[in-house]
Amino acid sequence: MAEKIRVLLADDHAMVRQGIRRFLEEAGDIEVVAEAGDGREALRLVGEHRPDVAVLDIRMPEVTGVEATRRIKKQFPGVRVLILTAYDDDPYIFALLQAGADGYVLKTASGDELAQAVRTVHQGKSALSPEVATRVVQQAMTGKPGTAADQVEPLTPRELDVLRLAARGLTNRAIGHELGISHRTVQGHLASIYGKLGVSSRTEAVTEALRRGWIVIE
Repeated sequence: MAEKIRVLLADDHAMVRQGIRRFLEEAGDIEVVAEAGDGREALRLVGEHRPDVAVLDIRMPEVTGVEATRRIKKQFPGVRVLILTAYDDDPYIFALLQAGADGYVLKTASGDELAQAVRTVHQGKSALSPEVATRVVQQAMTGKPGTAADQVEPLTPRELDVLRLAARGLTNRAIGHELGISHRTVQGHLASIYGKLGVSSRTEAVTEALRRGWIVIE
């Protein structure tokens, strides 16, 4: 009899974890060996149990899903990481893929789809929800490194600071407070960023900067 796929679950909602565990263990070939309620605990349990697959949410206390993914892939490269989340925003998708996530599945997926995603990443393949896969393909088609359209004026250090804080969801006033500048100066920096990147919104600017590897979401 084939060995079961050993899985760690990390989500800060206990009821959600219970539901995910039930879906996975009903599949028959998957065993949940540990559960974590925050990112720090997830990292500890990955080291303790060395699961085949770590199923992580994005927004968790202590350590975010993005940072947990980055650390797991660095410290335990043999562990596959599957993101299971309600968030399908482009900055999250590309930040997680950049951090090394092997799959990205939305919580709207069925139990069978989730179990298959675990099997897929365990086999060393990529598992993406259809909505996420579409975003990735569109991003790949709109700009490839090395093309003429990809050559843009680099952002200044201060512009990168502004964009990193914008990626965390801070308002212009909050960004100004963090950097010791006025909110109007922040607006000026954002306008410059938009012009350089050829975008018209914060989300587009953050997504483009993530694609180029200029910033990461902590």
